[in-house]
Amino acid sequence: MQRKDAVKFINKGKSVFYPTLTKRVDAYFRENNISKFANRTMVLKTIILLLVYLLPFALLLSLQPPLWVSLILWFIMAIGVGGIGMSIMHDGNHGAYSSNRHINFITGHMANLLGASAFNWKLQHNVLHHTFTNVTHMDEDIDDKLSMLRFSPHTPVYRIHRLQWLYAFLFYGIPTLYWVTLKDFIQFVKHVRNGVNTNSRAQNMILITRISLVKVGYFFMMFFLPVFILGIPFLEVLAGFVLMHVVAGVLITVIFQLAHTVEGTDHPLPNENGVIENEWAIHQMRTTANFAPDNKWLSWYIGGLNYQIEHHLFPGISHVHYPKIAAIVKQTAEEFNIPYVVNGTFWQAVRSHIATLKRFGQMPHLDEAIG
Repeated sequence: MQRKDAVKFINKGKSVFYPTLTKRVDAYFRENNISKFANRTMVLKTIILLLVYLLPFALLLSLQPPLWVSLILWFIMAIGVGGIGMSIMHDGNHGAYSSNRHINFITGHMANLLGASAFNWKLQHNVLHHTFTNVTHMDEDIDDKLSMLRFSPHTPVYRIHRLQWLYAFLFYGIPTLYWVTLKDFIQFVKHVRNGVNTNSRAQNMILITRISLVKVGYFFMMFFLPVFILGIPFLEVLAGFVLMHVVAGVLITVIFQLAHTVEGTDHPLPNENGVIENEWAIHQMRTTANFAPDNKWLSWYIGGLNYQIEHHLFPGISHVHYPKIAAIVKQTAEEFNIPYVVNGTFWQAVRSHIATLKRFGQMPHLDEAIG
């Protein structure tokens, strides 16, 4: 990965698109006397999703039901993991949940309940993904991990990639398991080395200690407490734990992939001077897609991530407002002749994602083809 300060966007002054859009969105909140942060329905959703995650676990520990019942409870917990990650933690770590930074800290650090580091997540997501969306070797969300999946036309292509559209969804169950075990430690070292983590040595010593303690606490709750204190068979707990993470991993990964790895989104590279030849806001429009905008239940559960265009342009605005400002964004994009990619339904987006996986699995390495 290049250092993040080695890649730049062209002068924002070359286009008035984003200033115009920002002025209109600000006017919407001002004229309707609405806060840009979470509302009461968001607070209620927070309570519901926390209960979906914590209540089944409490029932597992207290009732110790038969295996088939416990697996159902672990499955329900997976729904909670996905909801907390996409709806609550996401807004909190973007500073969009509340105007109060302490509330944002608490909601953002609900990642700890899921066994993950909020600090690492913010570096990967807020800094790298939101700045360098779909830029190969900068956006870690499209990294060609283990060469098993190819999310960019600018990475090496192997024979196995021809089948990735068939096996990709199996691999989507891995990320949260990887996250709670190894990823935070590997990512910590990586971000220190490439300069994304700008903390001092002393600060990083404290940080890695905190990350380690989060892991210890998480695995104490998930394994030591049920197995060694309450006497629940280890294999039952392991089966449920793996089921929870596989389901949650598929849910979260699919949702994020439907926003960027679909037909109609770009994968630009910086030129020889390290410059992305677009301003940042237009880059976001060209690398991001919305899906299923009329599906209110889906939007509620996934934290408005079906409105990824609005989220990438205004990450500091709570997702509860995206459906309203989407019309403003779309209209402004049309005025400036800028693409506004939308897949009308969830399944249309899934089909588009599969088509993109198939295309990336068969096309040559573009850098080699150009050379």
